[in-house]
Amino acid sequence: MIKAWLGPVPILFVVDPDSAKVILESNTLITKSSFYDKVADWIGTGLLISTNEKWQSRRKLLTPAFHFNILKGYTEVMVKEGEVFVDQLDKLADTGREFNLYPYVKRCALDIICETAMGTHINAQIGMNSEYVDAVTRVSDLTWTYIRFPFFWIKPIWYASSYGFEFDRLVKLTNDFTRKVINERREALREEGILESGPKISTKQRMAFLDLLLMHQAASNLNDEDIREEVDTFMFEGHDTTAAGMAFAIWLIGQNAEAQAKVHAEVDSIFGDSSRPPEEADVTKLVYLERCIKESLRLFPSVPLFARRLTHDITIKDTVLPEGLNLILAPLATHRDPEQYERPWEFYPDHFTQEAIAKRHPYAYFPFSAGPRNCIGQKFALSEEKIVLSWFFRRFRVESSEPMPGNRPLPELILKPSDGVLCKIYRRRH
Repeated sequence: MIKAWLGPVPILFVVDPDSAKVILESNTLITKSSFYDKVADWIGTGLLISTNEKWQSRRKLLTPAFHFNILKGYTEVMVKEGEVFVDQLDKLADTGREFNLYPYVKRCALDIICETAMGTHINAQIGMNSEYVDAVTRVSDLTWTYIRFPFFWIKPIWYASSYGFEFDRLVKLTNDFTRKVINERREALREEGILESGPKISTKQRMAFLDLLLMHQAASNLNDEDIREEVDTFMFEGHDTTAAGMAFAIWLIGQNAEAQAKVHAEVDSIFGDSSRPPEEADVTKLVYLERCIKESLRLFPSVPLFARRLTHDITIKDTVLPEGLNLILAPLATHRDPEQYERPWEFYPDHFTQEAIAKRHPYAYFPFSAGPRNCIGQKFALSEEKIVLSWFFRRFRVESSEPMPGNRPLPELILKPSDGVLCKIYRRRH
């Protein structure tokens, strides 16, 4: 355990799997740290930030939205936007020109989450709704600036810097966009007669996350702001995280010729020379690609730090940690434990063979957190990454321009490559 100070606030980093297990498995230590307060000013106290009774009731309400049959409906969106993604990149292939892939990946992830979470097309990949797209990016940057510089916690300084006014304006813009979409979706569902049918989950038609919330609104005593909180929470959690996961995976595979050859062989064995869209059955066959994704999340977990506030004293390894302490779990560190991993500092997808997983401590790997507060959307995220990356590697070969240890990761709200993903891509078939 590592003690540190962030301005006047003491924090404790917990990095070994045994200690992480104590926190992650607890049903009582589920309260998020005060470091999330600025995030709450943006997205409200939805599933990510709420605690105790509110969190439990929301978790129970939202879990069916990630039922297997519902996820199958989301697959259509991932397939469609993944194809738009590779079509956008096609003009950059075979030019020999280095470019930054990261913004393309991020816009793809944003289009996917907008359609699956809100049921609305923002078409970020083809340059539409740029005001909203830019606002989401900037609010995230401002939130991280606020958290890491304690002098900004003093309100007059925050506003004197002009950041406070910019933050408030952009939060209003993003929240108003969500409120507008909620009203439009409600009207659309009402016209289709779906709202009157009661809170049932249909497996025959594709339902956006927002549709499911609107169908449950009356039965669950949710007001419009409750719904807005949850939709904005999933917008925040569901695009930057998957974008970072896909970007790091492409960057790492692009500097490992052996891994890339195996990924190409796998997608070719499933799809051949066809350009047909991936189907649900194909996704389950992408075993080696999934290993590569998991290994990139080991080295560069999208959420590098999880912060909790202790609501009662606990003892870890004979050390008493007092109530009120801010505790930080650090998958970015835990995932590189040399006692748990054969090649902790290298990109080595065989860390995720079944045999290797069975030998490891169960809490040596938790990119989606673990225990009662694990990520509700982790199957959604892995499915999205496999579908989009299968499109990419069917069409392209990639060469990363700045291999490890260059292009160091920046631990912001979401872990990002400091220089983006600078690379060259080449068509595999002409």
